[in-house]
Amino acid sequence: MQKSEMGPAVGGGTTILYVDDEEMARKYFTRALSDDHAVLTANGVDQALAILATPGHSIGVLVTDYRMPGQSGGILLRHVTEHYPQLVCMLVTAYADKEVLLDSINGADVFRVLEKPLELTQLRHALRLAVNRALERQTRLANLEAIEEATAFLAQELNTPLNTVLEMARKIERYAQPGGEIAPAATRAHDNARYCLQVLTSFVKTVRVAHGSMATRGVQTVRSAVQVVDALLDTYPLQSAQRKMMRVELREDFPITASTNSVSLVLSSVLGNALRALEGRADGEIQIAILVEGVPRILIRDNGTGIAPEIMGQLLVNPVTTHAESGATGWGLIFCQRLMQSIGGNLLVESEAGLSSTVTLMFPAIS
Repeated sequence: MQKSEMGPAVGGGTTILYVDDEEMARKYFTRALSDDHAVLTANGVDQALAILATPGHSIGVLVTDYRMPGQSGGILLRHVTEHYPQLVCMLVTAYADKEVLLDSINGADVFRVLEKPLELTQLRHALRLAVNRALERQTRLANLEAIEEATAFLAQELNTPLNTVLEMARKIERYAQPGGEIAPAATRAHDNARYCLQVLTSFVKTVRVAHGSMATRGVQTVRSAVQVVDALLDTYPLQSAQRKMMRVELREDFPITASTNSVSLVLSSVLGNALRALEGRADGEIQIAILVEGVPRILIRDNGTGIAPEIMGQLLVNPVTTHAESGATGWGLIFCQRLMQSIGGNLLVESEAGLSSTVTLMFPAIS
């Protein structure tokens, strides 16, 4: 499975960025820690900020020297606290005096202050704690992003029908005969629809405020298709026999610039359908591939019995299912289609009777 070019990563792919103007210090840090962590280095504040501005990076921990030519580590820490609050920051200094500590802490979120020369055991312990905290922040941010994407999608889907109910209720109220049962019923429908719209609007605003403290301050949410597929396979509750079915080809890659959690939800749903289609099959196989030429896309293909022609034409239009006995409703692919359309993409379903089914997530062309 293809991983980040930043090197081996532990703790879910968290990379450490070490900033120091001394080349020997950077080499020592990398040599001492690269077996346990993915490490990037920068020779100063400007280079560090350029690395952090790169979309899709997996940096979770920043370790910076304090005294460097030009801008100090304190300046870098304050900038990171303001624009990259998901990062866990540590300060390294040979001058652990009151002035340095006050400058680094005031206006910055500093997890640890370490003195030079670095003691390796102490450094490794501090980094383990920092990586754990970084993972907690990343999980919290991902959860907030997922909730915001879901609520925004629900608001988009429900606003139109609720407003239609409001308008129809007004018309019924206007033309209903006085004294009958229709007018009061229309009034109740009108009031209930308006209440639902107000609750929905309020909920969306609340989620955006909760997420806004991180999402509106420069947090990089761009991920690549490879990263999204890797995360799916790392977290999906696959049984041992199901893992043996997987044939993954991730030689190509492209950035997913919006709603990565929605894409993850679609992939999870499609993978679940493929696994259901192969239940009881000793020769079951699922192929997951990323293709870039033409339209960027991710496909999931299973070698099940395929989809009946009379169902194929209804899959993305009407809720049809051949698995009602297991609780399926047939709304899954319709929902996935709407999610893909909401980010400017599409869902393509193909099947060869008795041979295979392929679901392809089509993404907007790369500009």
